[in-house]
Amino acid sequence: MPSTDPSTSVRRRGSGRLLRPARGAVAVLAVVALVGLVAACSSDDDSSPTTTATEKTTTTAPKKLTILVSNDDGVGAEGIDALVNALKKMPDTEVIVSAPATNQSGAGGKTTPGELTATPTTMISGTDATGVAGFPADSVAWALDGGIEQKPQLVVTGVNSGQNIGAFIALSGTVGAARAGAQRGIPALAVSAGINDAEGYAEAAALAVKWIEEHRAALLDGSMATTPASVTNINVPACSAGTPRGLVEVPASSQPPADLNPVDCSAPAPPAPTDDNGAIAGGWASISDIGMG
Repeated sequence: MPSTDPSTSVRRRGSGRLLRPARGAVAVLAVVALVGLVAACSSDDDSSPTTTATEKTTTTAPKKLTILVSNDDGVGAEGIDALVNALKKMPDTEVIVSAPATNQSGAGGKTTPGELTATPTTMISGTDATGVAGFPADSVAWALDGGIEQKPQLVVTGVNSGQNIGAFIALSGTVGAARAGAQRGIPALAVSAGINDAEGYAEAAALAVKWIEEHRAALLDGSMATTPASVTNINVPACSAGTPRGLVEVPASSQPPADLNPVDCSAPAPPAPTDDNGAIAGGWASISDIGMG
């Protein structure tokens, strides 16, 4: 007698007979039943972990800022050593030093024709550097024209021994080195302090770090990399008493400073300066946009 089990048979309408389904149909029914059972079990278990594609997160590593450092007092000078030590403490920052092998103060933007000789050396604190036999602008040109592998996003020069303000800017090898970078589309920062002023070097280096922190995003995204690029000039007064009154943004004077002797930075403040000469004479640090001159 045919089976009447409803799980394995189907009744045809209009007929009293029971028809056994084909083997394929039985397999399909079994699979459907199994899927339903699994789904029911899954829905009853609230503890089942679920994951989605949107739960995945990615972390992008911070982009490193590369800085080329030079000066005109020579690779073994105290001012550049103070600057490099301050810059190296900045996170995600690489510092590369290419500076004149010997003192080239007052060289302005002079360059040497022909090939340049560059020699690995170390600075006062032991930092690796390259000493270039030539002018300050040569040391920057050597680095940017193939001497180093990484293209920096910024050129920083100094800390110079002696302020580069007013008409002295045109004579400054520190500024000349900065402008050599700007000519190649890399923004530059020139930094100077009083002659043989260790405290001034530290203050100038700190101001350089602050300026870089404020402009880091623009340096990294390339928005400051115009041709020619900007040249910013920071100078710190030598204080016979007290400390610099603060940093003022002023235009550069076309006149030479009256003198660069230490000033009493603790005395009552004079009227607000109108140019970089007045700022240094009054005990302020100055910052000026000096372009390519």
